[in-house]
Amino acid sequence: MVSNNIVLVGFMGSGKSSIGRILARRLGYRFVDTDRKIIEREGMEISEIFALHGEDYFRERETDVLRTLLGRDQCVIATGGGIVLREHNRSLLRELGFVVGLTADQEVIFERVSRNTTRPLLKTPNPRQTIQEMLAARGALYAAAAQFTVDTSLLTHDEVAECILTQASQVFSWPNTP
Repeated sequence: MVSNNIVLVGFMGSGKSSIGRILARRLGYRFVDTDRKIIEREGMEISEIFALHGEDYFRERETDVLRTLLGRDQCVIATGGGIVLREHNRSLLRELGFVVGLTADQEVIFERVSRNTTRPLLKTPNPRQTIQEMLAARGALYAAAAQFTVDTSLLTHDEVAECILTQASQVFSWPNTP
């Protein structure tokens, strides 16, 4: 293991940011949200980046952010849902630390993300179908990137964090789970 970072991957609405904040607080680590870093660097929201520059431009910014995190330690990194689409990013994720995949049932994801109207990839006539298609296309990529996976559908954020901490303590050989 290159560093003792915990990297969260998964589809939008799987809980990466919320659970990442809990993990960071419990561990005393720095919390990094790759989407937030891109928003800060670009000076605009992700939906604006997509509208002005397109998805490829945004995906390149994701790669840039991952590269800036190499060599950092004691971070919990929440990534954007599409970060696994690029093979190079999947390699970078592993270099950054222990990669945890967060999953959730399609209906749970729909319920969670339908409250947020700013998600550019869901501005379609049928967001439920879009989610189904995107999950089908990305599922194997999340599984390939993750070294450990937790289904968040029926668990609280604290319960998911506890599962991750238990597994991370074994991976990092921590004497006691923080």
